[in-house]
Amino acid sequence: MAGSNGNVRYECDGAIARIVFDRPAARNAMTWDMYEQLAEVCRRVAKEPKLRLVTFRGAGGEAFIAGTDIGQFSAFRSGEEGIDYEARVESYVSAVENIPVPTLAIIEGVAVGGGIVIAAACDLRIATTTAVFGAPIARTLGNCLSIANHNRLIAAFGASRANRMLMLAENLNADDALAAGFLLAAVPGDELDARAERICQQITRNAPLTAKASKIQSLRLRRAGLPDDSDLIRMCYGSGDFHEGVAAFLAKRRPEWKGE
Repeated sequence: MAGSNGNVRYECDGAIARIVFDRPAARNAMTWDMYEQLAEVCRRVAKEPKLRLVTFRGAGGEAFIAGTDIGQFSAFRSGEEGIDYEARVESYVSAVENIPVPTLAIIEGVAVGGGIVIAAACDLRIATTTAVFGAPIARTLGNCLSIANHNRLIAAFGASRANRMLMLAENLNADDALAAGFLLAAVPGDELDARAERICQQITRNAPLTAKASKIQSLRLRRAGLPDDSDLIRMCYGSGDFHEGVAAFLAKRRPEWKGE
């Protein structure tokens, strides 16, 4: 049973490492402890010489990851703290991306906020037909994504669907994600384990160096030439709207945006 701060646990099953986000009472919303555990687990699995694949999954069957625990934002006082936060998150997400073997996200329920970013950092994804994807911060918190995470969503969903999530604050369903190419497959819940296992076996039978080279080539192309975004992060996280968004979220009321 995961503690209130949650756990990120893993086990190696032959050529496959299986990582689980374990905080089901909070729909696996990520705490600082969980992010640190994630980075450490990724570093450990990256050193396993016999691995061919790493899978990521949320515990409880109702969520992959429901974002970052919003209560952690209550102490923010300036835009600089937003820059520090996004830099920390980037280090955690990069740890997922930098695993030198293919990665597969197995998604049930919601994958929103930090959850959709971590899923997008994986190489491949499969989900249940009832899964939901989004980054509704324009409706909830009034902050912004880092440009690296914005780039991940555009690469995964295309600009139009990414804008729909970020500007309209709409969540996408599994059919949307499948049509965008974000998902390999969307299957009923009772078929998820079997389909995921077939994908795992297909990957582990393939040439490992080819998979590694293909993964690293994709990363280098996507990361090349990303511009600085500190001015935008500072603007959003240092705004009164962001503090209002956090307070409203925690109070379970609708925020009153002022654009300042």
